[in-house]
Amino acid sequence: MSLMLGLSRGIDWFSEAIGKAMMWLVLVAVLVSSGNALQRYMFNRSSNAWLEAQWYLFGAVVLLGAAYTLKKNEHIRIDIVTAGLSQNVRNWIDVLGHMLFLIPLCLLMLWLGVPFFMRSFASGEMSSSAGGLIVWPAKLLVPLGFAMLLAQGVSELIKRVAFMRGLIDNPTPGSGGAHAPE
Repeated sequence: MSLMLGLSRGIDWFSEAIGKAMMWLVLVAVLVSSGNALQRYMFNRSSNAWLEAQWYLFGAVVLLGAAYTLKKNEHIRIDIVTAGLSQNVRNWIDVLGHMLFLIPLCLLMLWLGVPFFMRSFASGEMSSSAGGLIVWPAKLLVPLGFAMLLAQGVSELIKRVAFMRGLIDNPTPGSGGAHAPE
């Protein structure tokens, strides 16, 4: 189990690093969006490339930031239902949810997303908009994001099982109702 916890720590570190980078990418996306809007309203000029760039940036934030959100336990939960349940029951709900829903969904999205990206990359797919961008980098975000989410889901599963065996402290303190302040 010690090896598995080491793997979990490595996945957590990677998710944390990418998540913090995505926080900065939000700023970049806002600046690109603002610059595009200013250019459009002040100079009556616009660019499909800048519009698509902001979509790509926001897509990257969502898809690449999902693993960090899961790591921080800030994903959508059913706290209103589980608040009155014991910590052990909430852990079992998380374990079963990860095994029956999260991990299979991530595997399905990888199975569908890799060919989705590969076809786009192989064909050099371009935007259908005049002056638009190449499309494959945006499509690459789908398998990358779900691969990261899959890895973080495995990390969370390892931590839940280790906690249930008494090997580590609760990996999600404050879960089971409103989120606890850090």
